Amino acid sequence: MRYPLLLILGLFFRIAHAQTTFTVSFPASQSKTPLDGRVLLILAKSNTSEPRSQVSDAVETAQLFGKDADGIKPNQVVDFGADVFGYPKRSLKDLAPGEYYVQAVLHKYETFKRKDGHTVKLPMDRGEGQNWRTAPGNLYSKPLKISLKAGSKQSVAVVLDQVNPPIEEPKDTKFIKHIKIQSKRLTEFWGRPMYLGAHVLLPAGFAEHPEARYPLCIFHGHFPDDFSGFSETPPPATMDTTDYIERFHIYGYKKQVAQEAYDFYEKWTSKNFPRMLIVEIQHANPYYDDSYAVNSENLGPYGDAIMYELLPEIEKQFRGIGQGWARFTYGGSTGGWEALAAQVFYPDEFNGCFAACPDPIAFDAYTVFNLYKDKNAYYAEGPFRRTPRPGQRNYLGQVKCTVEETNHRELALGTHSRSGDQFDIWEAVYSPVGADGYPKRIWNKLTGEIDPAVATYWRDHYDLLHILRRDWKTLGPKVAGKIHIYCGDMDNYYLNNAVYLMEDFLKTVQNPSASSEVAYGDRAEHCWNGDPTQPNYITRLRYNTMYIDKIMKRIEISAPKGADLKSWRY
Repeated sequence: MRYPLLLILGLFFRIAHAQTTFTVSFPASQSKTPLDGRVLLILAKSNTSEPRSQVSDAVETAQLFGKDADGIKPNQVVDFGADVFGYPKRSLKDLAPGEYYVQAVLHKYETFKRKDGHTVKLPMDRGEGQNWRTAPGNLYSKPLKISLKAGSKQSVAVVLDQVNPPIEEPKDTKFIKHIKIQSKRLTEFWGRPMYLGAHVLLPAGFAEHPEARYPLCIFHGHFPDDFSGFSETPPPATMDTTDYIERFHIYGYKKQVAQEAYDFYEKWTSKNFPRMLIVEIQHANPYYDDSYAVNSENLGPYGDAIMYELLPEIEKQFRGIGQGWARFTYGGSTGGWEALAAQVFYPDEFNGCFAACPDPIAFDAYTVFNLYKDKNAYYAEGPFRRTPRPGQRNYLGQVKCTVEETNHRELALGTHSRSGDQFDIWEAVYSPVGADGYPKRIWNKLTGEIDPAVATYWRDHYDLLHILRRDWKTLGPKVAGKIHIYCGDMDNYYLNNAVYLMEDFLKTVQNPSASSEVAYGDRAEHCWNGDPTQPNYITRLRYNTMYIDKIMKRIEISAPKGADLKSWRY
């Protein structure tokens, strides 16, 4: 029997476009009032962990779809069809038939009426460090196993009947104290109470030497739930060592981490170790797990709030010397950028920075492209072809993902720079405020097309190399001898590219000369921090002891006449 061609084509069209759709809702038992937020739908091929834990930049990532929803009422459904943007597949219609594990999350947004007159909806940090997977109060569903069938039309209902629990506050110990203050500056900016916190490691003998005043080191980095890497007890001999860390290709890393924490305690309490305060700051905000420790049009005056509100309170409570010659800062990755930025933007307030594997410190080497000359962030473009830009690599140069793929994951997680992830926080910190109250896009998040006007704003306000070049006449005398930068030459995120440019400047600048230090780890990945004698998986655990000798030398040669160099050297 022969079928007419139009009938065959019509049948094919219906089969090809038949698809599965999803509805997501929450019951009144979870909230009787409407909620705002980003509804996330995740499909995974494996049940080794919850689907929400499998979203990543890796090739094995789960599939993610995201949709903004304002004023969702109890039992009101949010529809997910072929038009909803996804990562890594763009649309539900692109999913292959087969079995999947499905989960949904509602990342809650709150309304902020800022001082600048803008009203925005953002995910307030709730003590978790801006993590949509674990944020207290976020609703989620239990994983559901489904089967997508070729050519059939299905509708799957997903119910957000679970809620993330609150996070317990860390408790004080003999050595580790916790402080939290309401910031006047940030409260005024955000139009609601906003807080800064810190974990403070006290020196041995703090209580026994009330006359002592101490230097202070800020250990910058991502959101710390407590002061990490310090333990008064050694790991038990029977501690399991079967855990395998893919990144370092070793077994038993948890025990090594525990042993390093105890070794640090022994050094910290040893007779000849310098007595000082080490501080880890909590400055999570509605865009990210930390603020980058600078003033920003979109985040507010975090730099000033940390510098002129939080630090004075810490030094008051814990007897800090409270002068620039006795303050130092260090950190890696985000913390590396923050350490250098704090030294550049507050040059008189710090006596040295140790910046390891810093986020891009020169935007003409913004990872793998030039923000000022290139037209597209995702592709190198010629007259006849477009080559994708790599986003991450290993020490052999093998590419893990592209810049486009990472940005599309962020776009699925949140519009308006609200993904809580890396490229979005750079945009939130560095960009001017847009007409809608959200950060102006540095590039089109979908296509990668760069906005030159926004790039110019970034250069003038946050390109650390540009700022040092532009202002060296006044900055140079204040930062000479204070800058130390370390980076692996195979950094996974290509952060060494900007370091090369910074090194060229620091080596050649005069009046005054920079008297700086820049060092590279051969074939070292992210985040190499300056010790060529140890593997990176060990040195990354030793930030708080690695730079002590250089700090002490700097204090000896730069402390003003009459400075207190003795009360803390017991």
